[in-house]
Amino acid sequence: MSLIVRAEGSEDDDESDGRRRGGGRGGGRGGRGGRGGRGAKNDDPFTENVVQVSRVTKVTKGGSQMSFRATVVVGDGKGAVGVGCKKAKEVQGAVMKAASDARKSVVKVPIAKGDTFPHRVTVKGNGGAQIMLRPAAPGTGVIAGGSCRAVLELAGYKNCFAKQIGSNNPLNNARATVKGLAQMRTAKEVAEARDMTLEELFSA
Repeated sequence: MSLIVRAEGSEDDDESDGRRRGGGRGGGRGGRGGRGGRGAKNDDPFTENVVQVSRVTKVTKGGSQMSFRATVVVGDGKGAVGVGCKKAKEVQGAVMKAASDARKSVVKVPIAKGDTFPHRVTVKGNGGAQIMLRPAAPGTGVIAGGSCRAVLELAGYKNCFAKQIGSNNPLNNARATVKGLAQMRTAKEVAEARDMTLEELFSA
């Protein structure tokens, strides 16, 4: 898919060849488009990670219509993470729409001491996706793969274990990971729900 993005950029380069010779580096930076502009905003703390870009075809009465579907994960590294998936006729358009969709579905997840999970959890998602999440000691790092790793890193976890047990679908695994993280509760939250103090909770 990167070839397609470069092909679009090469057309812009040819059209603005004269301006780039006169403008120097300024013209080259302008060609990077929306991603650089979104990152430059101070009010947008989220970082984007494109997990998958696939080509899809819709068969209609008039023929086949080709488009691109992008799956994007966004997070601020402080416990907020979201997953989005959208389609468009161009790769860049699909990525931008998916990133916007991911920002709308951001959820807050708990991060325990040591930048790990508060407890273990195994969650099932759509399409047979199943994710196993386990806390780890400081210095372990993020032991995970695929879209599950992208979600955990952007959420702010630095020491954890995760495994994709069921499906290999990146979108379903990413959503299942977010679902599992949203189900976790810290010891303080559990104590408040039971109307107890932390000392009473751990001594019970």
